[in-house]
Amino acid sequence: MCGRYTLRARLNQLLQIYGAQSEVELMPRYNIAPTQDVAAVRSTADANARELVLLHWGLIPSWAKDPKIGNRMINARGETVAEKPSFRTAFKRRRCLVLADGFYEWRKEGKAKQPYYIRMKDEAPIAFAGLWEHWKGNGLTIESCTIITTSANQLMSELHDRMPVILSGQDIDTWLDQTIDDPEILQPMLDPYPDDEMEAYPVSTLVNSPKHETSECIEPVAK
Repeated sequence: MCGRYTLRARLNQLLQIYGAQSEVELMPRYNIAPTQDVAAVRSTADANARELVLLHWGLIPSWAKDPKIGNRMINARGETVAEKPSFRTAFKRRRCLVLADGFYEWRKEGKAKQPYYIRMKDEAPIAFAGLWEHWKGNGLTIESCTIITTSANQLMSELHDRMPVILSGQDIDTWLDQTIDDPEILQPMLDPYPDDEMEAYPVSTLVNSPKHETSECIEPVAK
């Protein structure tokens, strides 16, 4: 799964990398948690450009009666995302990139759980495969998202059996192309990312609480 992550890159860097426009403001984040607003890139309504927007993390299907359902939908399994009623429409029509530059996972070590920080070796920004939805109800309008997960690569398998889907290169363009809705084209993108470009190291248990939002969360600790 993916339940916590970071995004420290500057806005202008992200806009350049992903070819997007934006009017939002971003501050460095070291402990992003579910139900918070997160940075995502999607195609504009006319499909002529890309925009970087803030979305509620926890997807709320358009048909939901209670937005609290989103609390249980922070992740979507890549193996079933094309068929699940909560995700299948968004999988066809509302795909996005959830932006990060690292994420956390916990490994059970004895009676305790040790948090690890996972990132690219070159510390480059990461594009998680995401879906977004538009929900209206109770006088509210909420745009929300979920992060798609897949089986773990070799690096991640020592920490957890799942990991977020990471997109790069041409897959990013295809994922954001609203004219594409064929699962046979999209599904192969949901494989584990190559582990030789990634690294993981133990960090402080400060990250266990989303109240802790400092650079100390990603600093290596001795085991």
